[in-house]
Amino acid sequence: MNASPSPLCNATRFQTVWQRLGSNVDGVELFTHLLEAYRQPHRAYHTVAHIEACLYQLDGYQLDVAQTQAERPAEVEMALWFHDAVYGLKAADNEAQSALWAAQALHQSGVSAVVSDRITTMILATTHDRPPETHDCALLLDIDLSILGQSPEAFAVYEQHIRTEYHWVTEKQYRAGRAAILEQFLARSTIYYTPFFQARLEAQARWNLERSIATLCGQRF
Repeated sequence: MNASPSPLCNATRFQTVWQRLGSNVDGVELFTHLLEAYRQPHRAYHTVAHIEACLYQLDGYQLDVAQTQAERPAEVEMALWFHDAVYGLKAADNEAQSALWAAQALHQSGVSAVVSDRITTMILATTHDRPPETHDCALLLDIDLSILGQSPEAFAVYEQHIRTEYHWVTEKQYRAGRAAILEQFLARSTIYYTPFFQARLEAQARWNLERSIATLCGQRF
């Protein structure tokens, strides 16, 4: 993991978005705490680099004027900053705890409950267990899963990082569990919800998933 904030993960960007939400504090201390969280040594994939990649995808989406733009881009971005803020390797409530941290920080900074609720709802949705209810939430989920549609080489590195995070799981258990998770995404009518990401990443994501599942199951692809 990078030892310093990557170009998009910087205090100036965070402060700008934080204050656009209506915060009455500058957010510098919060930004520092978030970086510390994403730099925890037990993380291999859910790091600053993941947030950097998410922000890159968000910027690319927002720059494409042919797309339906985010209704509240600052809220989408803040949900991205927080969506993996809490990441315990053996915990089952990481999304809930990340949403709780966001809600507390937003409340303490004077951000309205309405804004806070929208952001925390998006964070909770990153469990990826149900379809999104809003366009902004669909965009957030597609960005979070954009790694699935990257090049085979990038996807392979992603899979290696996930395996590292689950290092205590036996190989047999990991292969079965990971294959089941990937199969859930592959079983969807579409992996991505927005036309933007469907057009750019859907086909590659399906190929990556099919190949990875075959490998995990000991089959030839």
